Amino acid sequence: MIDQLPPRSPEVIPVEASDSTGTIQRRARGFLALFFVAIGLYTLKSFLPALLWGCVFAISLWPLYQRAERRFGRSDWLPMVFTLVVALIFLVPVSLVGVKLADEIRSALEWIDDVRNNGIPMPEWVPHLPFIASQATTWWQNHMTSPQRLSHLLHSVDVGHGMQMTKQVGSQVARRGTLFAFSLLTLFFLLKDGDYVIRKGLVGSHRLFGAQGESLAKQMISSVHGTLAGLVLVGLGEGAIMGIAYMLTGAPQPLLFAMLTAVAAMIPFLAWPTVGLVALLLLAKSSMIGAIVVMALGSVVIFVADHFVRPVLIGGSTKMPFLWVLLGILGGAETWGLLGLFLGPAIMAALHLLWTLWTEERTDGKKAS
Repeated sequence: MIDQLPPRSPEVIPVEASDSTGTIQRRARGFLALFFVAIGLYTLKSFLPALLWGCVFAISLWPLYQRAERRFGRSDWLPMVFTLVVALIFLVPVSLVGVKLADEIRSALEWIDDVRNNGIPMPEWVPHLPFIASQATTWWQNHMTSPQRLSHLLHSVDVGHGMQMTKQVGSQVARRGTLFAFSLLTLFFLLKDGDYVIRKGLVGSHRLFGAQGESLAKQMISSVHGTLAGLVLVGLGEGAIMGIAYMLTGAPQPLLFAMLTAVAAMIPFLAWPTVGLVALLLLAKSSMIGAIVVMALGSVVIFVADHFVRPVLIGGSTKMPFLWVLLGILGGAETWGLLGLFLGPAIMAALHLLWTLWTEERTDGKKAS
């Protein structure tokens, strides 16, 4: 029956209609891709910090991993070893701090019990203060040496609120532990399939942004490497130097405070409170010289690290002014937390490169497009 129908003449589709249809289809595909990207990010929003941390670890370790791969050959054991080392780097200090914290909590409970019965004895340096010695001595004797006053103050603490805070801390520890496990899992697969991921990323960047996409990615990766050296390594160096000073001056718990100083020093200017706290504790132990030494050495170390070492390590790797680096670090930390220490400088590095490309002048005097 179909064979009996007369043949139809082919219809000629106008070129304009075909181009219009192709444009509509390309836009539809673009909107569909954006829709699925957005819904995918929304689905993974709880795990995005873990995935980003895994990317930061992988970018930081990739040069070292490539050297190890060239030396020992490619295998599934190599990324597993790197992942295990990263896990130990974080878990060992956290475990030590946890043990020390448990000891400090037990000592604090014993101290509170002693204070309730005997009060807080006045330190030897209070009567020797230069200007307010008599007022400070009278206040301490009236308020701090009386067990009744201190016992009433300690009993006024809301125990229920403390229990609620303990539950919240436990919940946060469990959640952070889960995210850390996913970060390590992401790190393992990124190291294992790193060459494939890089190759596909370069193809995608060339299709979307052209040759400048690769330059933008290299700038952001250099920013992560520079941030790792300028924040993490410099912070660990500051913590090591101050830890030696804490031990030599007889500060309480020098290892614990050295770790706290190293973590705080990873953010510019944030090591000051930790060093100041150690100096105050030395003062409470009647060690005036030790407090002066810790405060003076800490001031020199922090000033040199924040004003000379960090700008060279971070800004030098990305050819970026230190003001941009500092804004990226502080703004990223405020917006994204610890992850912002790496995301902030990377974002600012991308913006700086885009600004440089936009304002670059050609040899004919025109701006680069």
